[in-house]
Amino acid sequence: MTHSISLPRRGLLTGLGATLALAACGNGLGSRGGETIDARVDATRDFLFNRYPGTRDLAAKASGVLYIPLVTEAGFGVGGGFGRGALRINNVTVDYYAAVRATIGFQIGAQQYAHALFFMTEESLGEFRRADGWAVGADARYALPDKGGSIGKESTENAPVIALVFGQSGLIAGATLSGIKYTRIIP
Repeated sequence: MTHSISLPRRGLLTGLGATLALAACGNGLGSRGGETIDARVDATRDFLFNRYPGTRDLAAKASGVLYIPLVTEAGFGVGGGFGRGALRINNVTVDYYAAVRATIGFQIGAQQYAHALFFMTEESLGEFRRADGWAVGADARYALPDKGGSIGKESTENAPVIALVFGQSGLIAGATLSGIKYTRIIP
């Protein structure tokens, strides 16, 4: 059985236009060069470590960390999001990634945020690197830093991937990392 989704043409065009605009603007990263992405990742990592000190220990225990310095999302029924970042192993960039999200459903607004994925096992890191496009799955645990800026032990036990979203500005209903696809890029 085939199902089709009927969308008003204006909503579809608005959503597609927003997605293309986000992709074209490059999220304020300037050029697509690796040096620019690395500089943004350094600043994001430093902010994260200073604001939430427990993340420094978390990164030291992780097999690798994917930092996405800025994701911009916008939607009005149909929407999308885009960001670029770097995968670091032992604090050295090994690959660059784009994070892309397209959505249909109840949503209105725009927001920007940064996030980091901490791969706590070699297996989870290997699966991420081998995948031809990877999405945050049920095996990821979301860590929410408390007001003290630390991440509790309960956030990190037995979790192959720990996701941390931070630096939010703006508001969009129903925004999470679910549905974001990560793909390796050559800047």
